[in-house]
Formats: sequence, C-alpha cells, structure tokens
Amino acid sequence: MLKSLLIYCALIFPLLILSQERLANEDVKVGLVLSGGGAKGLAHIGALKVIEEAGVKIDYITGTSMGAIVGALYASGYSAKELDSIFKNTDFESLIQDNVPRSAKTFYEKEDSERYALTLPFNKFKISIPQAISGGQSIYNEFVRLLYHVKDVNDFSKLPIPFLCVATDVETGDQILLDKGYLPEAILASGTFPSLFRPVEINGRVLIDGGVVNNYPIGELKKMGADVVIGVDVQHGLSDRESLLSATEILLQINNYRTVRDMQKKSALTDIYITPDIKDYSVIDFDMGSAIIDKGEEAARLRMDELLKISKDPNLRRPQIIAAGIKDTLLINELTIQGNYNYSRAYIKGKLRFNVDDKITFKKLQQGINNLSATGNFRSIKYELLDNGEGVGLLLNVKENPDKMFIRLGVHFDDLYKSAGIVNLTRKNVLMDDDVASVDFVIGDNLRYNLEYYVDKGFYWSFGINSRFDDFNKEINFDLIKSNFDVDNSSNIRKINLSASDLTNQVYLQTVIEEEFAFTIGLEHKLQKLSTKTLGQLDTISAPISANKRTYFENSNYYSTYGQLTFDTYDDIYFPTKGLFFDGDFHFYVLSSDFNDNFKEFSIGKAKMGGAFSLTKNLYLNLETEGGFKWGISPITSLDFVLGGFGNHLINNFVPFYGYDFLSLVGNSYVKAYGRLDFEFVPKNHMLFAANFANVGDDLFRTADWFKAPQFSGYALGYGFESFIGPIQVIYSYSPEIKENHFFFSIGYWF
Repeated sequence: MLKSLLIYCALIFPLLILSQERLANEDVKVGLVLSGGGAKGLAHIGALKVIEEAGVKIDYITGTSMGAIVGALYASGYSAKELDSIFKNTDFESLIQDNVPRSAKTFYEKEDSERYALTLPFNKFKISIPQAISGGQSIYNEFVRLLYHVKDVNDFSKLPIPFLCVATDVETGDQILLDKGYLPEAILASGTFPSLFRPVEINGRVLIDGGVVNNYPIGELKKMGADVVIGVDVQHGLSDRESLLSATEILLQINNYRTVRDMQKKSALTDIYITPDIKDYSVIDFDMGSAIIDKGEEAARLRMDELLKISKDPNLRRPQIIAAGIKDTLLINELTIQGNYNYSRAYIKGKLRFNVDDKITFKKLQQGINNLSATGNFRSIKYELLDNGEGVGLLLNVKENPDKMFIRLGVHFDDLYKSAGIVNLTRKNVLMDDDVASVDFVIGDNLRYNLEYYVDKGFYWSFGINSRFDDFNKEINFDLIKSNFDVDNSSNIRKINLSASDLTNQVYLQTVIEEEFAFTIGLEHKLQKLSTKTLGQLDTISAPISANKRTYFENSNYYSTYGQLTFDTYDDIYFPTKGLFFDGDFHFYVLSSDFNDNFKEFSIGKAKMGGAFSLTKNLYLNLETEGGFKWGISPITSLDFVLGGFGNHLINNFVPFYGYDFLSLVGNSYVKAYGRLDFEFVPKNHMLFAANFANVGDDLFRTADWFKAPQFSGYALGYGFESFIGPIQVIYSYSPEIKENHFFFSIGYWF
C-alpha cells in the first residue's frame, strides 16, 4: 500500500510542478464560456466587470444565444464597462418586436399598417401562421453597427479574442459551430429563439438558437486550447407549474430536460463556475437589465479569490479597440444586390433612399434597411459592409417573401359609421414586379369598400389606381340643409336623417422628394349623393305605401385634377410623441353631371401641419393648425368644409372638431387650431386633454375674417388605450358657445 502511494506521488508531483511552472511562465490559456438565457444573459456583463477587475486576460471565448452576443462583442474589443453602457441604453422590447419605425414606411404602407388588426398569409386558399413573431431585422441592424470595426474579420480566431458560437440546424438537429463568416449574422443565428425569431439561413443551412443542442459549449472551448475555464451559467433548472405561464417558458422547459442533465457534467469541468442568482427573472425581463447585470457582478465577486489566482498581472489592461459608434459616417461606394427576382434594383435602391458614393450615417443606413423591411416583401435582409478602397461596399443579400397573398382583418366602432368589420385581400406581383393590389370589404351598419392598385418604383414615379365607396347616415339639423341647398323652407322640421354616399375613383402618379416628401398628381372622378327619407315620409303621411320616397339634395358626378404634397414623420398617427406633419391638397373641378344645374368651374385647396413634442417623461404635446378655401364663384356647396365630431380618415372635406357633433359647422373656408396634452401614465394608457378653435364660413380669406378671434371652440378630456385591435378612445367634449357636451367613442383602427 505504501509502495503504491509513493509511486502515485512520484507520478503526480512532476505534473503539479509543471502546472505551477506554466502558471508562473504565463503559458496557461484562460477560456470563457457564456451560456444562453435570454435577458438573464445580461448577467454576463456584470461577471465580465469583475473578471476585468481581477486582471484576468481571456484567451478564448465560446457562447450560445445571449452568451454568444455578449461574448462576440467582448471578443471584438469592447470592455465590460462599454457593454454595460450599450445594453443599458438599448430598447430591447422595440428590437425584439422588430417594430419598424413609422417613418420608414411609404405613405401607402402607413395607411395599410394603421387599418388592420391581424394579417395572415393566404396561399392556395389556405390561411397559414407566420414562422415567428419577429424577423430579427432590428437586432441584426444593431449588430452590424456595433461590430463595424471588425467587419473584415471572417475568421473569428483572428478577433482580438478568438471566438466561436453554437447554432442548431433546424432540419437535422445537428450542432453547427460558427467560427467563420460574418460575425453579426453568426450571433444572430445563435440567438434565434424558436417562434420568437425567424430562422437564419447560413451557407444553405437553416439555423436556430444553439441552446437547443448545446447551451454551454465548454467542450468546444477546451478544443480551442483553454487550460483554465471560467464559466458563467445563467440557465435555470426545471420550473414548476406555477412558473410555466407563457409559451416561451414552456419551450424553455422542454429544452431544459436535457440541458439540466448535461450541466451536471459540464459544471464539474469548469474551474471557476459563476452562477448568478437570477431565478426571479425570466428570459424576457430585459426591462430589468440593470438588476440582472448587478446579479452577475455579485456572483462573480464570490469567486474573486480564484480569479486573482489565475490573473497574470493585476494591473493588466486589455488593448482598446475603436468601437463602431465612434466612426459614425460611411462612404458607400459600391452596392451589390443578391436574391431579388420580383423586385427590381431600382425598387430596392428607392427604398434605401441613398445613392452610391453618398456619405451616410449608420442611422441612415439602418433607416434604409428598415424602409425595405417595412414593405413586407422580403423574408430576410442580410447585408455586409466590406472594405472597398476609400469607402465600403454594401453587399445586400435579400430573400424574397414567398407569401404573395394575405388576408387581413379588423373591427371598428365609432359614432358616425357605427359598428364595422373589415376583410382585406392583398396580392403582390399581380401584373408586374413591384406592384400590389388590395381590396377592402367593410361589413356592418354601413357597407363600404376600398380597392387599390399600386406600382412602387422607388426613386422614380410610382403609379396608382384607387376606388373607394363610403356611406353613412346621420341625424343633423335641417337648417344646415336649407342654408346650403335649394329646398322647401315651409316645413317646421328641425332635424332630418341624412344619408351620404361617396364613390371616388383616382388615377395618380407619385414620387418622393428629398426622401421625405411625397408628391402626387392625378385625375379623380367622384359621385356624391346626399339624400333623406324624412321629407318623403312627411309628404306621404296619408299614403303609407309611398313612405320610402327619397329626397335628393345632391346626386352629381364630379371630375377633377389634383395635386398633393405630404410630409409625415409622426411616430404614431393616434398618439404621436415626436415628429412633424404636413399635408397640402389642391383640387380643380372641371366638369360635373350637375344635378342641381348650378355647376361652374371651381377649386378647393386645404393644408394641415403640426408637430408632436416631448415635454417631460411620458408627457407629450401635439400642436396642429389647418385651413381650407374654395376658389371660384360656383354655388356648389356639397364639397364645402364640414366641421364637427371626432375621428381619423374622414371622407372629403369633413374635419373633426371637439365640442360639436358631426356635421355641425359648414362653410366654403375655415381655419382651425388644435392642441393636445397626452400623459401616458402607464405604458399604452393615455390621459388626454385637448382644445380646438376655429373660424368657419364663406369666403373667410377674401374678407379677412379668418384672422379674427375664433368664433367656435371646444374642449375635450379623454382616455386612450393601445389595444391589439387598435386604439380604444373615450372622449368627453364641451363647447362654451352652444353649451353642449358630447361623448365620442372609438374602438379599433379607423377604416
């Protein structure tokens, strides 16, 4: 027994001496492995702070999912302090949801996105479900910006710290090691959580989150040459039934069946095993990022003594690498586009909104990519920035969306159109590349439709056709009719039920000016009908069989040319917090079927401008002014301006005005000022206070009455909620002139 012990000591003692010599000679290679864990992975940053403080020089890094993201940024040269600043100033909710800024959408696309509550692919008469909630485009844009300084490093072993990450082949279930390629794309693939993000295709393989097969790649780290392993593990064990409250948690639980068993072996192979106490946080708690980072720091400090032992030099500082944010201007001198078949180069360049040889910022580049993403025509948009002489080349690799047909649904209620449901069918590439056709059927108290066809040519002139039918019934004061139409004044009627219908057909050309303004010119046909059954019922009181006789005040076709200039950078059309708005419209009416035998050529011009500003945290101010006039001596009144009520996207020259009911104030000219305070006391919940003032009448601008003190005013107090079907608003309004108050209700997007 003693002999065996002496032999064992003789064998092991030289190894111990050799290990100490290697440590003393600084030959030991230190590897860092970072696990996946969603928002919990922010704890890696806290741990890195302590590792740096201890003076440990990391020689290799491997990671999965969030561990891959943090690891890649650290391996590229960012310090732990810089990572802390980056992640604390990142809006993860916006990035994950892939919310394309409203300003990135064309005016056609803005209207589309503010009309429907649900959009589903509709192929071969079958409705399908999208692959994921998010395409990951916003996250990819940010990775490209942050890793710009290592854009030309295709071999990850050549990074300041050699690095690799893990992804999963969704078709085979194989582990895929990503140690070469384009770094932003590699870490996006490693972190592509199933159902939350769309899979990423690299080199013909369809990849998802590496945590499915290897959430703690310690074996790969040792193969890189690591002698000492520091591991930060933010995974959690199996959850109980009370914790499985979301689909995300259930998917994680399924994956954790194998992971929990694997970690028993992997943790034993880790020399310094750091496990932050983050059991109270979920994988989507990005809003708790600061607290999670602190937890990582606390856990690492418990292992400070061990970290100091492997530190080569307590005063060692990692070489500083210039971060992407320091150089914010790019000269893109070459553009290569791959993968486009149904969408032309001109279309794509038009969406990017910058030219080759332009100097642009990262923000402008990201906006261009967002413009392209907002179309919904591409399933993925991956791009690389490559050195190209004095500038950089932009290699744009797009994958077109195979879904060409969609069904869209929405519901709405308001005080004018009452209840309605909308069913939309949209088809892309109907007659040619770059086109889209859309038809809305609105079913409810008032049947309506909207048919659109649009060919988007980007920088060049785009072409559109639109046909819309609108219809509603509203009880109004009969005096309003008597003052605008030639009707019998002998009756003592105070109110009538007015039926208004409008059929408008347009053919137009549209182009973008200076990237932000949309200029439209076109031809328009309008059939307008205004009628009532109220007078017919009185005339036939002794003859009930004719009680449905309809009296028409207007039943004319109008033909006009028009021009429109629009600028819209509001971040939200219902509850704007920033941005500017301008819309100017001029119609010249040249011909009419002339139902009332009184037509003469005339023009109508109108303009609206405004801005939204942040006053303090969660308190916003929206100011707008608008006006309109009729030019000419035509006695036509059916296209005059009509103020009153509340809402968006009202037809013709109807203008919302608090304090008065719909169709209350009429004139061939008007001026209006509007202001609203919006306090978002809880996310998506708004308290609103608004006031508006106006002058309305005939020939205000000719008589200079528009410049007088306002004749009409109204005030409103309301509540708004951003629901999944659109905004829900309840508005109480009051006018001191008429001593009347009105409640307005609106549910869902306006259409």
